[in-house]
Amino acid sequence: MIVITTYLLNLLALVLALILDSIFGEPPEKLHPTVWMGRVVAFLKPTFKSRSPSKARIGGIVLWLICVALFTIPTVVAIALAQECLGSIGYVLVSAVILKTSFALKSWDNHMIPVSTALELKKVDDAKKLVQRTVRRDLSNADEQHIISAGVETIAEGIVDGYTSPIFYFALFATPGAIVYRVINTLDSMVGYRDQENVNLGWFSARMDTITNYLPARITAYSMLIASALLRENWRRSKDFLARYRGTTESPNSGWPMSAMAGALGVRLEKVGYHELGDVYEDLAVNHIHRALNIMKVTCAVFTVVAAVPLLLGSQLIHDLVSMV
Repeated sequence: MIVITTYLLNLLALVLALILDSIFGEPPEKLHPTVWMGRVVAFLKPTFKSRSPSKARIGGIVLWLICVALFTIPTVVAIALAQECLGSIGYVLVSAVILKTSFALKSWDNHMIPVSTALELKKVDDAKKLVQRTVRRDLSNADEQHIISAGVETIAEGIVDGYTSPIFYFALFATPGAIVYRVINTLDSMVGYRDQENVNLGWFSARMDTITNYLPARITAYSMLIASALLRENWRRSKDFLARYRGTTESPNSGWPMSAMAGALGVRLEKVGYHELGDVYEDLAVNHIHRALNIMKVTCAVFTVVAAVPLLLGSQLIHDLVSMV
C-alpha cells in the first residue's frame, strides 16, 4: 500500500510538472534554479582553480560536491516540510514545481521556431545568432546548411540533457534525483571543457555528466525509433544510422540521439572538423527543424511511458524492500 501510494504521488507530481511546462514554459531567470546553479559555479570556481594539476583536480571534486549539496539538501528539506505541513497535496505540489525546473520541453519551440522563421525570411545572420545561443561551436562562418544542422543536432542532444536524463533520475530518486542531475549537467556546461583553464578543474564534472547520461542517452535513442514510426518518419533508416554512427562523436553519449535523428530525417548532420552523422537522402531544409521538434516531443512522450513510469514503480518497490531489511 505504501509502495502504491508513494508511486501515485510521484506520478501525479510528474504529470503536474508536465502541465506546468506546457502552460508556463521556463520560469523567469531571477527565479530559475538552473540560473542560480550557474551563478554559484561561477562564484565558487576561482576558489578552486590552481596552477597545480593535482590540486585543481581535487578542487574540481570539492566544487562538484559543494554545488550538489547546495541544491539537493534544500530540495529535500522543502519537499519534506511541504509534506509535513500539507500532507500528500503539499508533497505533490512542491515536488512538481521543483521538478519542472529540472527539464524543458516548451522552450525548445521558443528557441528553434524563430530560427526557422529567420531562415524562411532569408535572414541568415539572424538565424545564425539565434542558433549560437544553444550550441558551443563557432557558427560565425556557417552557411545555411550548417546552421540547420546545428539546430537539428542541438534538438536531438537536448532531448537527453533537457528531458530524458532528469526524468530518468526522477524515476529513480524522485525530485531530488532530477535536481542532482541538473546540477551535474550545469557543472559540465560551466567547467567541463578540455581547454587549459578547465581541463583539470572540470574533469570530474565532465566525467560525472558522461556517466549520468550514459543510460538515458541509449534509452532515448531507442525511444526515438518508436517515435519515428509513430510519426511515419523512416524508423528503419533511423535504426541503421544509429548502428553505424552512434560511436563517431567525441562524446560517447551524444552520438546516440543525433544519429537516430539523422536517420529519421534522412539527412547528414555535420559539425565541421568533428563529426559527420548519416548519409544524404535529403538536403537540409527549414522543415527539418520542425520535423526534429516533432520527433523530440514524441520521443519524450515515448520515453516517459515505456521507461520512466515503469522505472518509477520499480524503484519504489526496491526502495521499500530495502527499507524493510
